[in-house]
Amino acid sequence: RRGGTTAVVEHVLVIEKELLMSKVVHLMPVMALVMIWPDTGKTADSQAELAKQSLNPVAALYSVPIQYNWNQKLGPSGEGYQSVTNIQPVLPFTLNDEWNLISRTILPVIDQHGLVPGGQADKSGVGDVTQSFFFSPKHPTASGWIWGAGPVILVPTGSDELLSGEQWGAGPTVVALKQS
Repeated sequence: RRGGTTAVVEHVLVIEKELLMSKVVHLMPVMALVMIWPDTGKTADSQAELAKQSLNPVAALYSVPIQYNWNQKLGPSGEGYQSVTNIQPVLPFTLNDEWNLISRTILPVIDQHGLVPGGQADKSGVGDVTQSFFFSPKHPTASGWIWGAGPVILVPTGSDELLSGEQWGAGPTVVALKQS
């Protein structure tokens, strides 16, 4: 079994490398594949349930999705490019028998070059953090809806003034979905 697991991990790494070349990459499905691979001993039904939960933004499931964005032809000359990797940990907390609190954080790691002549905007570092909290019922409604609502806060944590909006922000956030 160990050799098979190593081959699976190597195959996943090859897939991840190929995916990084696209403009927008969501690595969550790859992470879900690793988590639900048959070596875990789970039944097909529980694997399907785990895959379903991984697509639910307010599921009581710990995860760390990583999103990669590549932007090119930026700036006045069109020579600029920017790479943004969003690290997005999701942490569920049980409040009581009926409710969960889901914490969703977005931490952008930014690398940008060539946006203005002379390299004055060439920067690498972290951008501003977006922190969302969803209060969500533990069970779907009678009609099958899953929902969550709460506050979202923008925290000016950028490591450089060119990587930050240098402003605080706050507002409501809501999510609703129906899975079949």
